[in-house]
Amino acid sequence: MNEEVIKVKSVTKKYRLYGSPVDRLKEALHPLGKKFHQDFYAVHNLSMDIPKGQCVGIIGMNGSGKSTILQIIAGVLTSTSGSVEVLGRVAALLELGGGFNPEFTGVENIHFQCSIMGIPSHERNGFIHNILDFAEIGDFAYQPVRTYSTGMYVRLAFSVAANVQPDILIVDEALAVGDAYFQNKCMERIRDFKKTGGTLLFVSHDPGAVKTLCDHAYLLHKGEVVDAGKPNEVFNQYNSLLAIQSSGQDTAISMKEDLRKRSGNKKITIEEVKMLNEKKECVETFVSGESVTIILTVKANNEINNPTIGILIRDRLGNDIFGTNNYLMEHSSGLFNKGETKEVCYAMPLNLGVDTYSLTVALHTDATHIAESFDWVNSILVFNVIPSSQHFFLGYCRMEPYFSVTSLSENNLLQEKKQSIMH
Repeated sequence: MNEEVIKVKSVTKKYRLYGSPVDRLKEALHPLGKKFHQDFYAVHNLSMDIPKGQCVGIIGMNGSGKSTILQIIAGVLTSTSGSVEVLGRVAALLELGGGFNPEFTGVENIHFQCSIMGIPSHERNGFIHNILDFAEIGDFAYQPVRTYSTGMYVRLAFSVAANVQPDILIVDEALAVGDAYFQNKCMERIRDFKKTGGTLLFVSHDPGAVKTLCDHAYLLHKGEVVDAGKPNEVFNQYNSLLAIQSSGQDTAISMKEDLRKRSGNKKITIEEVKMLNEKKECVETFVSGESVTIILTVKANNEINNPTIGILIRDRLGNDIFGTNNYLMEHSSGLFNKGETKEVCYAMPLNLGVDTYSLTVALHTDATHIAESFDWVNSILVFNVIPSSQHFFLGYCRMEPYFSVTSLSENNLLQEKKQSIMH
């Protein structure tokens, strides 16, 4: 088994919230020690063990405690109680420009960060060259950091964190503010970091990034770990939690259930799902490009007008490949009377690459399940796509492009002839 390089044991971070500065003074001076504050737990009794070389995603809604626990692990914050043990050099990208002195130049800030991490002065020139080369901020490296744009801040901050040869890299959502080119560059560096056996803690609201990069994920809610496991399964729980929170339901009660597989208020439910091939056979293997039919049997337990009925295809890693619903397609599903059962049909060519996929189905309102979720069933079917004898391609989607080759010299001669005829 891999050595655990991060051990978080029963960590709690408590803040005192005062209604006004006067309440703080009253509490300090009260002869009987009366409390004039409320306790707020940013993190409460949180534990996690992270082995060496593992990439761990931490997800959750805003205010769930993600940034707080990362700051405690990085040593920026101290916990109220509990213990944190970290083995190895840590580089953290916690917030925009965190740890930078705005009056220092970029190069001066790099020297400062290297000294904090214990890198000897005679070794820093090599690090500085690599950092500046990756950041691509040009002559701004010799200008005060306060003159930097948001993008320059992120470029320099990530470059420092990724190029000081850390054992543990912590990234907290900061990459979301970078441009597409730099985000791709950062993702490639993170993949290289993983290949070398580095340990990564990654916070992001991007399901694709977490599912692709991470081996394990933790879901935080109100400062506590409420789910842990494979990223695609934990995101299923997270999506259900978002729907519960948006609908005003009690999340404390709902989280006692396993929402990875199914969630919703059951006003209208999915009774059966079938996937048919071109021969109208219910099978689990399909040929790439063949026409398929997805049939959902839907029962109304309440009267619902025009519910959104959606399908979502995911790859074997849990990444969303294709999804649609009648709301996005601008088709009404009609009125479902209480007790009525209807059959819903989606027909389409299965232009997918060779792989194993899963089908998720959902009943809700509007474009997504966030407004009101009736019934959401993850991975209700798993199916395989095998190659077609007519088309061979790489990737997930078959685009069927048109291909041609034209000689530019011949084309130019034809244009010249046309112009001479016209004149």
